[in-house]
Amino acid sequence: MTSILHMSLLGELTVTADSGEIALPASRKTRALLGYLAATGRPIRRERLCELFWDLPDDPRASLRWALSKVRKIVDRDGIRRIIADRERVTLALDDFHVELRHIWVRLHDDPPFIPPSELRDMAELFERPFLDGLESTGTEIFQHWIVSERENVRLMHLNVLRRLALHPELSHEERVMWARRWQDETPVEEEAARSLIKALAMSGRLEEARESDASFHVSAKEAGLPAVGSLLPDLQELSDEATAVERPAETTPSRMLRKQKIGFCRARDGARIAYATVGDGPPLVKAANWLNHLELDWNSPIWGPTFAACANERTFIRYDERGNGLSDWNVNDIGFEAFVRDLETVVDALGLERFPLLGISQGCAVSIEYAVRHPERVSGLILIGGYATGWRIGASAEEQARREAVLTLTQHGWGTSNPAYRHIFSQTFMPDSNLQDLEWFDEFQRQTTSPENAVRFQEAFGHIDVRESLRKVGAPTIVFHARDDQRISINQGRELAAGIPDAEFVPLESKNHILLGHEPAWLRCVEETVAFLEKHGI
Repeated sequence: MTSILHMSLLGELTVTADSGEIALPASRKTRALLGYLAATGRPIRRERLCELFWDLPDDPRASLRWALSKVRKIVDRDGIRRIIADRERVTLALDDFHVELRHIWVRLHDDPPFIPPSELRDMAELFERPFLDGLESTGTEIFQHWIVSERENVRLMHLNVLRRLALHPELSHEERVMWARRWQDETPVEEEAARSLIKALAMSGRLEEARESDASFHVSAKEAGLPAVGSLLPDLQELSDEATAVERPAETTPSRMLRKQKIGFCRARDGARIAYATVGDGPPLVKAANWLNHLELDWNSPIWGPTFAACANERTFIRYDERGNGLSDWNVNDIGFEAFVRDLETVVDALGLERFPLLGISQGCAVSIEYAVRHPERVSGLILIGGYATGWRIGASAEEQARREAVLTLTQHGWGTSNPAYRHIFSQTFMPDSNLQDLEWFDEFQRQTTSPENAVRFQEAFGHIDVRESLRKVGAPTIVFHARDDQRISINQGRELAAGIPDAEFVPLESKNHILLGHEPAWLRCVEETVAFLEKHGI
């Protein structure tokens, strides 16, 4: 039986068969040649291929023959010759060769009036990866110009997908806001993109943000020298009233907070764009980022919504999306503990905060501890939930390390697929006592929040965390919460955290969940103890 080969041109070039991924030659020119033949999908003159990849006085024709011999070993399988070559031309036959980028191009080029949201989300995730990543400097200047041209074509396809998502009738207004924002980020002076974002914000009832987006667009358009256009806010109140009548007959507190939330962006020292949000009134409470966040999607979750609403009660609640996920930049060079601490520093500095209590959850506890040691004048108190001082590569048993390695492998191969089976197993380690609805929400939330590559990079970074030396240096009042039967981070790690911080309070909670759920008694106790802690210390 003939198997279909699959090729990915987005990200690093890969070829897979039914038996798994096929090893590619070490030669970057050979890989670039294969990628070029797959991307063009038509007969190419040998002279043209020589011009693309080999400079004189090399022997281009001999080099091409050698490279084609390596390509044949990859693609000529099951008795099928997929490299068709004569004295004049070379063709890669694609009849039983699935090239994902060509498949996407055909789907978009056919211009169907409706593409399911799940398919569009998968496309958008793929487009986060550069076309033929790592091969841009391969070959001659002619090939490098071709790469630049193709990447622009890929960018246009990406914009097509973002546009479809931003305007998709089956998506919630909140998710359409997310995609419209990404679309406008890519085309900041495109009127249709700006209009889609403003309308989605309005339909979500976020009138102030809609007005701010309208004003920001007109400033950008003027700076770009574009002709003046009128306001993009026609019938805004009518749209908002319509959204309220249809979608929110009885508005919940998290939904109201989402409407009032203000989102901003700042740049870390290495240029990564970090998204942050503020909501509520009163003294500030800052939350360090954790696995995983999305400033717009998580308000409507059964997991984070109640917690964030409690945090914003009589306070200005400030949080941000970590680099590599959510609304912050996904394509970043550095995903590691030092970068996590710098991102928190960047957000605090951007908002001009002077002194505040700091909330850490899971790995956000270590980030909060390190920040408090480096900036004792700013941190008035620490609230740590489900945290640890050492990552799994440092403090875990050999058995636990092997289990985590297996999870990394599963993440690489299963994260971005439409089948939620892998993420469902992963989610259950966070919330074993949750119901099926909560798990399904968290499964999909994780897929939308970051890429498979970044999910692996995050887990690797968490494994190397080590703040043991910083614990004794913490001078701020501290309270540490930990579920007794936490199946992801053991309660012993929580106790060690509290024992290492001078005068820290330790509160064990009756729960199995690493992420506390708003309907369980342990969550209510955590909220009540936190309020009492803040009042006790006057912070």
